[in-house]
Amino acid sequence: MVESDLALARDASAFYLKFSESLLQQIPEDGALAATVSAGFTQYAFAFVQLEADRIEGKDAKAAQKMRDRARLLYQRANRHAMTALERQLPGFGSALATNNGVNLPRLQQNQTSVAYWAAASWAAQIALSKDDPETVADLPVVVRLATLVWVTQPDYGNGSIATLMGSLEAARPGGNQQKAATYFDHAIEIGKGQNAGAYVAKAESIALPAGDRQAFETLLRQALAAGTVPRNLQNAVMRERALWLLEVSDDLF
Repeated sequence: MVESDLALARDASAFYLKFSESLLQQIPEDGALAATVSAGFTQYAFAFVQLEADRIEGKDAKAAQKMRDRARLLYQRANRHAMTALERQLPGFGSALATNNGVNLPRLQQNQTSVAYWAAASWAAQIALSKDDPETVADLPVVVRLATLVWVTQPDYGNGSIATLMGSLEAARPGGNQQKAATYFDHAIEIGKGQNAGAYVAKAESIALPAGDRQAFETLLRQALAAGTVPRNLQNAVMRERALWLLEVSDDLF
C-alpha cells in the first residue's frame, strides 16, 4: 500500500483485502498475489488494530486485549496465505523448514522473496502477540530460518525491511546477540538511506528500550519522525505515528 493518509487507507483496506483474498482463493499458488494479500493483512493488523490496542491499554485493558487477539488472528491469516503459496511452489517446504534446522533448505528465487518475507513478518508478529501460547512461541526458530532465507537471497529487500526484521528477530530470540541485532538495524538504515522510519523505531524498541537508554531511544524516534516525511507512504506514516506515541509515553517506559 502506498497511500499515506491513514484514515483513507483504513477505510479502503477492508474491501480491497477481501476482494484480493477472494481472487487468491482461486489461484493460491500465485506468489505475487499471495504476497500482496499477506502484506495487506499484516499491515492492516499492525496499523489499525495492534497500534490502537497499545494506545488504549492504559484506559481499557480488556478492550486492548480483544484488539490484540484480533490482530493475532489477522497475522495468522496473512501467514497462511503466504505459506500456502510457498508450499504450492516448493512442495514440502513447510515441513523442511520446521524439521531440518535450515540444513538443505531450497534456496528461494528472486520472485519468491516477497511472499517469503511477508510469511516471516506476519508469523513473527503473531508470535509477538502469543506470549501465553508456548506452542506458537516455539515456532520462533522456524521464523528465523525463513527470514534468513530471504536475507540470503535478497539482503536489500524492501528498502531495509528484511534487515529490520532480522534485527528484530535477533533481539527477540532467546540468547540473541544485541550487537548483531544492532548491526542489522544499522544495515537497514543504510539501505534505506535514512528514509526507512521503521528501522529507527524497531532499533529504539528492540535495543535502546531494553537497555534502559532513554537518550538513544528518543534520538532514534526523532530520526524516525524525520525519515517518515520522505517518501510519503503508508509504512512511514504508520511508523511516524508509532514514534510520536512512544515519545509521548516515554515517561512511563523509563
